Amino acid sequence: MKLGIVGLPNVGKSTLFNSLTKAGAESANYPFCTIDPNIGVVAVPDERLDKLAELYHSAKITPAVIEFVDIAGLVKGASKGEGLGNQFLANIREVDAIVHVVRCFEDTNIIHVEGDIDPIRDIETIHLELIFSDLEILERRIAKVAKLIRNDKKAAKEHELLLKIKAHLEEGKLGKSFETEDEEEEEFLSEYNLLTCKPVIFAANVKEEDLADDANNNPYVAKVRKYASDNGFETFAVCAQIEQELSELSEDERELFIEDLGIKTSGLDKLIQASYSLLGLMSFLTAGETETRAWTIKKGTKAPQAAGKIHTDFERGFIRAEVVNYQNLLDCGSYAGAKEKGLVGLEGKDYVVQDGDVILFRFNV
Repeated sequence: MKLGIVGLPNVGKSTLFNSLTKAGAESANYPFCTIDPNIGVVAVPDERLDKLAELYHSAKITPAVIEFVDIAGLVKGASKGEGLGNQFLANIREVDAIVHVVRCFEDTNIIHVEGDIDPIRDIETIHLELIFSDLEILERRIAKVAKLIRNDKKAAKEHELLLKIKAHLEEGKLGKSFETEDEEEEEFLSEYNLLTCKPVIFAANVKEEDLADDANNNPYVAKVRKYASDNGFETFAVCAQIEQELSELSEDERELFIEDLGIKTSGLDKLIQASYSLLGLMSFLTAGETETRAWTIKKGTKAPQAAGKIHTDFERGFIRAEVVNYQNLLDCGSYAGAKEKGLVGLEGKDYVVQDGDVILFRFNV
């Protein structure tokens, strides 16, 4: 999973990226301190792995990972090349979802490019640039397809769809809210890889004192949450500065610091929860003496396709899956104990994998 972190300059975007990935790269109080997209890979916290590894005496633990891409601050006119905007917009096309950092705090020492704090204006500035960029993509596609429509029914249908999407975006609406009429239209739309169709998580960047009550009394955050709710997006409150401090602590120190702040989870944990929820993801587990590992899949994935995450041969030669619930396995103290109690299921090709399933795949190629 790849998440792109975007936002206007000076909203705390690079500070958040550096703390999440422990990249340690310096950020500065001026626009475009990030020219090339920095990339950081972060392990997804999962306490189940440690417990399984202990049970199996595993030599290695491999968690699921999220790849974060820090994309330089966008400004008005980015779609026309302002502030190196075209390059940054191209970087966003490569990600699965967008983490949009929105400034929800006052601080006269940190300059806002617009001169004041208005999170909805900032969100719409970014969205407008994404719309303009998508319109360019559509216009090029329309010109190409228009040459084919006379003798090609499929091209004629696509041309009609392109014009409808273009009109939708020209009204200032996001591609995400465009409703396709059938599967063919859905396939066409997915091929265009529109920026405004990507899932979005808003990271409302707040001051430390707002964290204890999850920024429930911050009026800026309230506006962002309503906007997100109205548009089918996720929101979480985070203090980029605190995340930076947390990233410099040991695990034990971090837990104490979080407790002292009166918060339940770190910003990283909130972001991972929000991204898994937004993208409809979950993890199944494999365990043995060699390795205990988490594998990220879409909810609703069937056993053969889950097996294919491990290796294509597993999917191609799938015979069955031996499945036990993680908690049942722990409670029984061993795989043999779970099997003896009838808690290990022998599942076929139609089995829908559940979060926390510990699976042994049988295959033959």
